[in-house]
Order: sequence, then C-alpha cells, then structure tokens
Amino acid sequence: MAETSLTTQTGTQVSTEPATSALVSDYGRTSIADTVVSKIAGIAAREVTGVHNLGGTAARTVGMLRERIPGSRTNLSQGVSVEVGEKQAAIDIEVVADYGVGIADLAQGIRRNVISAVERMTGLEVTEVNIAVSDIHLEGEDDTEASDNLAEPRVQ
Repeated sequence: MAETSLTTQTGTQVSTEPATSALVSDYGRTSIADTVVSKIAGIAAREVTGVHNLGGTAARTVGMLRERIPGSRTNLSQGVSVEVGEKQAAIDIEVVADYGVGIADLAQGIRRNVISAVERMTGLEVTEVNIAVSDIHLEGEDDTEASDNLAEPRVQ
C-alpha cells in the first residue's frame, strides 16, 4: 500500500495516513501526567454506587487530616495509583465498599466506569484496572474512628 501525502503551502510533506494514536501524530506528541489519569480514575470510581471511599486506612486518615487544613481540597486521587505510558495506562484502585454490595459486581462497575472515563478524556488505552477491596463500610459506622484518635491524647 502506497503512503499518501500532501504538500503544504510551505512545501512540507505531510502524511495523510491516520496516526497510530490520538496522542501521537505527525505534528507532535501529547503527554499526560500520572496525576491527571489518577484524578480521572478516582472521580470515576467514586461515581459507582456501592463505593464508600477510596484508599486504605492510612490513606483515609491522612486524607482526613488534609481536609482539616483550611483551604485544602479533597485528594481526588487518594487510593489510586497509575502507570502511564505514551499510549497506554494501567490503574490500581483500593476501595472501601458499602456493606451488602456484591463485590464482583462492584468491581465490574468500577472497571467499566474508569476505563470509559480515562479512555474518553485522555485517548489512552487502559490495559488493566486492578481493584483491591480493603474494607467494608457498615451503615451507621462513620469515619470518626480515625479522627477520634487524633482529637485528644488520653494521657499527658
């Protein structure tokens, strides 16, 4: 198959063949930072019904501390780690599930939502979404357990 090209007004030869990736073209490359992909994945995972929170106990405790600081914002990438290449991304998510939710169904919903959001917004191909369920949240149980430990020391 012959390569087709056209000549611009400046005399530059430009290929009219489709690029191999939405992020790599004859005119340059687009790079996307890991933090961008992790925020997108974190937001998409939180949108799924049955996800109570993201991150393990330590990450949630640090997140609660950060939220107490005036002017700070919620860490949308908490509980999410990513590996981003030129054309692909792999995502790991740690989840706290609501009690009573089917974990296999929850994982499938998270994968579907995360893959859809990341691929649509970045143009990267998501090769895998690994999900680790680190805890179950019971109704009536709140996240004050960790903050109680930070409030006031029991001994002086």
